Amino acid sequence: MSYDEVEIEDMEFHEEGDRVFLTYPCPCGDFFQITLEELEAGEEIARCPSCSLYITVVYNEEDIQQLKSSAMLT
Repeated sequence: MSYDEVEIEDMEFHEEGDRVFLTYPCPCGDFFQITLEELEAGEEIARCPSCSLYITVVYNEEDIQQLKSSAMLT
């Protein structure tokens, strides 16, 4: 079971080179992470690399298109 459900609008957007991803603070002190590529593939689980927790990201296709526009990946 997911630790929490988080709206995509509440996540922080990052770009590192060709990599576009979103993060959200984890209680362990690290961050849950999910890439734009994973979201486009229909993934909705953002995992923390430092612990076993994960969250469900709540989004729709319009959110993905807005992210792609922000990253100029259209």
